[in-house]
Amino acid sequence: EVQLVESGGGLVQSGGSLRLSCAASGFNFRRYTMSWVRQPPGKGPEWVSGITTGGGRLSYTDSVKGRFTISRDDARSTLFLQMNNLKPEDTAVYYCTKYKTQSQPVGVLMSTLSLYDDWDQGTQVTVSS
Repeated sequence: EVQLVESGGGLVQSGGSLRLSCAASGFNFRRYTMSWVRQPPGKGPEWVSGITTGGGRLSYTDSVKGRFTISRDDARSTLFLQMNNLKPEDTAVYYCTKYKTQSQPVGVLMSTLSLYDDWDQGTQVTVSS
């Protein structure tokens, strides 16, 4: 059974930093593209960032470029998201998710949410102004 457990969220002031972690189990983590998705209060889910196998390709939505960094540790089956210079609009529940197939998506295929497994639990990030 695929399990993804997010942690590291919290309350931080605008301009602050947080590092999210996602511990994966139940599948061969190193063979899958992984992404972070967030859902702001009262809004739909939004793809944030993705990383292909071996860290070969990193992608970000425009609003977080230059502030967020995605990484992975395949030996520990863990996905990370370093978030710097946080803004109130980053407030959301953050989820990690696994690509449905063992492929290396490019462009819009990386950010298409329907190509990922369903997500649950997540970790809350709240940025105060």
